Formats: sequence, C-alpha cells, structure tokens
Amino acid sequence: MAKFNNPGALQGLGVGQVAERAGVAVSTLHFYEEEGLIESWRNGGNHRRYGRDVLRRIAVIRVAQRAGVPLKEIAEALKSLPQGRTPNARDWGRLSARWKDELDARIAALTQLRDELTGCIGCGCLSLKACPLRNPGDQLAASGSGPLLLAAGDES
Repeated sequence: MAKFNNPGALQGLGVGQVAERAGVAVSTLHFYEEEGLIESWRNGGNHRRYGRDVLRRIAVIRVAQRAGVPLKEIAEALKSLPQGRTPNARDWGRLSARWKDELDARIAALTQLRDELTGCIGCGCLSLKACPLRNPGDQLAASGSGPLLLAAGDES
C-alpha cells in the first residue's frame, strides 16, 4: 500500500494562490505580513510561501476588520494563536469575546449618532454647541469661545 504523500502541503501556497483563495489583493497579503498578522517563508527559489492555516487567519482578520476592530488589536489577538495551526471555532470564540464590549459601545454610539443626525440635518444650523457630529457633549466649551474647530485646522 502506498504511503500518502502531499508535497503541496510541505511546499506551502504561493502568494497568488493565497490572494485568490482569500479574495484579497497580493498587496494586502504583504501589508498583513508587514503588520505581523500573518507569516510566510521563502522557498529555495526565494518565492514567498504560506501555510494553509493562513487562509483561516485571513478570514478572521477580514471579519474582525468588518466589525471595526483596529488592525493593532487584531494582531495582538492573533499572537495568542499558535503558528501553523488553523484557528478553530474555540479560537474565534475567545478572540471575538475580547472585542464584544468595545463593539457594543461602538454600536450604542452609532445608534445615538443616527438618532441625533436627523435633527441636526433638519435644522441645518450645525450648531457647534449642540451638534453631536462636530462637538459631542459640548466638549469645546472648556476651550473657551471663538472658532475653535477652524483654529485647529478642521475646515470641513
């Protein structure tokens, strides 16, 4: 009986293969690697190679990004995963629990902004004192009177 042999697993995936399978640009893979989110190695021909686990890691990165998690936090979370092993459901549960409270706070803030946005557009004044977009909670009051946002270089 012949022994199972999968040379592709030892050689890894090329950057183009990973980009195609993960649905990202090659430049995205290079960026993720520069940021410490994924790892590769070089083969004898000096070509960049990736283990198959990188596909799941990229999926985790993409989902976390879509949820609004900053890349630095994603990188920190991924450091808790062993290299060379595909992240599993338990890993994802642990990682996503780290971000739940922050996401809940962001959802609450966006809901409040959405609810206050209609009134702001309705009146058309964009009052710096009352506007939740330009001066949430009247934070500028402590800085004194005058064109504070314009002085800070914010002309939008």
